[in-house]
Amino acid sequence: MNLVVVGHVEWVEFARVDHLPAAGEIVHASETWEEAAGGGAVAAVQLARLAGSVHFFTALGGDELGRRARAQLESQGVELHAATSAGPQRRALTHVDADGERTITVLGDKALPPGGDGLLPWEELARADAAYFVSGDVEALRHARRARTLVATARELPTLARAGVEIDVLVGSGEDEGERYRPGDLDPPPKIVVTTAGALGGWIQPGGPFTAAPLPGKVEDAYGCGDCFAAGLTYGVAAGRPIDEAVELAARCGAAVLCGRGAYAGQLTQA
Repeated sequence: MNLVVVGHVEWVEFARVDHLPAAGEIVHASETWEEAAGGGAVAAVQLARLAGSVHFFTALGGDELGRRARAQLESQGVELHAATSAGPQRRALTHVDADGERTITVLGDKALPPGGDGLLPWEELARADAAYFVSGDVEALRHARRARTLVATARELPTLARAGVEIDVLVGSGEDEGERYRPGDLDPPPKIVVTTAGALGGWIQPGGPFTAAPLPGKVEDAYGCGDCFAAGLTYGVAAGRPIDEAVELAARCGAAVLCGRGAYAGQLTQA
């Protein structure tokens, strides 16, 4: 399959702590690590592991962290099409508490893959079986619409609304207000809406409820669960699976990364 992700990258520093610090409190990390992540990067690597390859349209900083992010993602099987942003690589600080919940502080502006400057090979989208739109400008989204199937995150509803393109599958959250889709938010409306609700599973519209996948191990780190869910869903619909089977695969991808350290250690490698 020819699969594409359009989205952003963050250089993430992780700290495992017993609990999040209260106001004025000092906490000590039992473990720290760092890696290139963010919604676009995590989804791209998950798709590369499921499908063997993926095209990732993004923007990276021109500094050392941007170069490290490029090297890491290419080593993970991602074919990068990356513009160079004017500023430094966007960063994030992530606390992971004793329950595996992640809390993120983002540093810097989101560098978006530009759709209108002619620097990126957007003609690749016309050959794509599916594209997953994580972030980008309106022109980038319209390029992504050239794929046979377009999956998009509800996190970018303002961009989706301005572009006015039809989304085949919209992925949102029933727990995160920033990812909540309501009827009437988009014109034309998405063909299918998949709403997640963590351990409760979620809802497919049209369709009905779905259950969460069994966990393959101990909960380690919730970072990247939603991004891996969306990647698995994209793979499933690109492969022509019925939507309930695609969602089942997506749920397994989300459960797998929940049981691994960081954004990639637990990622599912077989569909």
